[in-house]
Amino acid sequence: MALALDFEKPLIELERQIAHLKRRARERGLEVDSEIGPIERKLEDLRQEIYGDLTPMQRVQVARHVRRPYTLDYIRSLFTDFVELKGDRLFRDDPAIVGGWARFDERPVVVIGHQKGRDTKENLRRNFGMPHPEGYRKALRLMQMASRFGAPIITFIDTPGAYPGLGAEERGQAEAIARNLETMASLETPIIAVVIGEGGSGGALALAMADRVLMLQHAIYSVISPEGCAAILWNDASQKERAAEALKLTAEDVLELGVVDEIIPEPPGAAHSDADATKRAVGEVMARHLKELAKINPKKLVQSRAKKYMEMGSFTER
Repeated sequence: MALALDFEKPLIELERQIAHLKRRARERGLEVDSEIGPIERKLEDLRQEIYGDLTPMQRVQVARHVRRPYTLDYIRSLFTDFVELKGDRLFRDDPAIVGGWARFDERPVVVIGHQKGRDTKENLRRNFGMPHPEGYRKALRLMQMASRFGAPIITFIDTPGAYPGLGAEERGQAEAIARNLETMASLETPIIAVVIGEGGSGGALALAMADRVLMLQHAIYSVISPEGCAAILWNDASQKERAAEALKLTAEDVLELGVVDEIIPEPPGAAHSDADATKRAVGEVMARHLKELAKINPKKLVQSRAKKYMEMGSFTER
């Protein structure tokens, strides 16, 4: 397992032992299934133990893993006839957000998502998945197009947050995010959002005001990163573990708060250990929710969406 996290090292050692035994057995023509079987069972048990008891900060590390499936990976696996559309018709194209027309579950849809890079060159081109205002305006253009044609919208959320640079602020980063929220609240077409990795602040929310918000088991969704929170509250980024705990950013926390509607389980070892299984699970859950939403009258869909978000954060005094 390349690019392993610290807490995954015991798993790597066992995997190496198994690979070594299998290689030696092949070289010598030996049958070693009976010897390898107990080690493989031990590996599976250890994987379940480690991933069943991750701390919030470890969840953050998993959500950021470079081998997790990204938006384009889901598009290639779950959608057909994808035609990417670029540009916001105002300034330029932003590669940190990708989107276009496609077919999902035999239905025309518009799919949009944050896109990170696998290596330094691609990360620089895609700005590490942090969109500029033109990225959000491109997404807005595509969502409005989907609504005009009555096509469902599916978004994938995976960003540390909107890019906070001077140029982005000069071109209206906050206004672009706010406009997306305002527009998504009133679109008369089904919207499904899936948090697949990092769900960072308004940069994530700008694609996530949906009828159904789904979240992978080891993804995170928060108003700020643990490092940023620690730097602001305690003037010490090393307090990130403490901040991650306080932010309630895990899928279970966010589901309990009513911010997401369903958690999609990940394979043992998380999404980066079995990307194909993860993508299949996401596709099955999206298809189920899309069928449910397609039965709802568009105007009732908007009313239900408004009610859903108006009720968030409400409380009763005892």
